[in-house]
Amino acid sequence: MHSKKFALAAAVLATLCTLPAMAQVKIGVVTSSTGPTALVGIPQKNSVPLLPKKIGDLTVEYISLDDASDSTASVTAFKKLISEQNVDAIIGPSGSPNAMGTIQFAAESGTPMLAPVGTAAVVLPMNEQKKWVFKTTQNDDIIARALVEHMAKTGIKTVGFIGLNDPYGENWYKVFSGMAAEKGIKITANERYVRTDSSVTGQALKLLSARPDAVLIAAPGAASVLPQNTLFDQGYKGKFYQTHGAALPDFLKLGGKRVEGTILAASLMLVLPEIPDSNPSKKVATDYIAAYEKLNGSKPATFGANVYDAGLLLEKAVPIAGKTAKPGTPEFRSALRDALEQTRELVGTQGVYNMSAADHSGFDERGRELITVKNGDWALIK
Repeated sequence: MHSKKFALAAAVLATLCTLPAMAQVKIGVVTSSTGPTALVGIPQKNSVPLLPKKIGDLTVEYISLDDASDSTASVTAFKKLISEQNVDAIIGPSGSPNAMGTIQFAAESGTPMLAPVGTAAVVLPMNEQKKWVFKTTQNDDIIARALVEHMAKTGIKTVGFIGLNDPYGENWYKVFSGMAAEKGIKITANERYVRTDSSVTGQALKLLSARPDAVLIAAPGAASVLPQNTLFDQGYKGKFYQTHGAALPDFLKLGGKRVEGTILAASLMLVLPEIPDSNPSKKVATDYIAAYEKLNGSKPATFGANVYDAGLLLEKAVPIAGKTAKPGTPEFRSALRDALEQTRELVGTQGVYNMSAADHSGFDERGRELITVKNGDWALIK
C-alpha cells in the first residue's frame, strides 16, 4: 500500500513538473494589427514576443488582443483584460483616439497603462486619470521644436497645416502653432481629414491657394502619405514637413519620388548607421532591430520599438513593485505605477527616459534626430 501511494505521489509530482509554470505577472497588450492603423499596430504586435518573459524572480505572461483600429473595441479589450484577466499593466492601444478613450478605465481600475501613441494628450495636462498613463513615444513639443527651428533657419515664413481630425492632429496644431508664432512663422491654412479618407483633394486645393512656403502634415502611418501625394500631384513645389508619425518604411514605399526631400524629426532608428556609437540608444536599437528581423523576416517600423521600450520600462519597475506587494493585487499595480514614475536615465531604443510626476513621457532632445528623405531612403540632416 505504501509503495503504491509513493508511486502515485511520484507520478503526480512528475506531472506537475511537466506543466508550464504559472505566470506571476500578467501584462495585457492591445494593438491595432488590423484596420486603418495596421501599419502602426503590426510592428507593435510583432514586438510582443521580444518582451522579457522573466523579470527578476517573476515570470511574465503577455495577453495580446487586436482592436482592429476601432476605439470601441479598444475599450472592450481594456475592460476584458482588467476584469477577466486581472492584468498588472496594459501596453497599448496603438492609436491616439483609441488611447484617449481607454484612460478612464485604466485609472478607475488602478492599472498602469503604457501608451505607444503619438499624441501628448494622453499624458498632458497631467491629472488624476492621466497619472496612470506612461507614454513611450516622444511628446509633440520635442518633435515640433526641431521642425520649427529648421523652418526658421531655412527661411520658411509661411506654413500650411493639414492634420488628422482627432487628438493626434489637434494636439499637433496646438503645439506647432504656438511655436511657429514665437518664430514669426505664419500659418496660412489649417485643414483636417480622417484616417479612413481616400481623398483629400478639397483640402489640398485650399492649401495650394494659400501659397505657403511649406506644408506640415500631422498624421501617423499610411495616413501621413495621402496629403503629400495629393499636393505633389497638384503641383505644389514648396517644402514638406512630417511628424514622427511618418517614421516607417511604408512612408517611403507609398510615397516614392513624391516624398523625396521631406523633413521630419524622429527616432534615431531611421538612420542608425549614421548615429555615432557613443549614443547610448544605438546598441539597444541595434539589438532590437536584429531580434525583430530574426523573428519576423523584416525590419521593424519605429512604432514597434515603442512597445519594446514599454517592456524595458516594466523590466526596471516590476522588481521594485515586487518588494512592496504581490502581482495580481491593487497594491502591486499602485507600486508599479509609482516605480514607473521614478524611472531615471533608462536607455531605450529611441532615447533616454526620465519620468517624473509631471512628465510621463520622459524624453528630452536625445529622443529625436532631424532627418530627410534622400534617394528613396532616410538620411540624417547634419
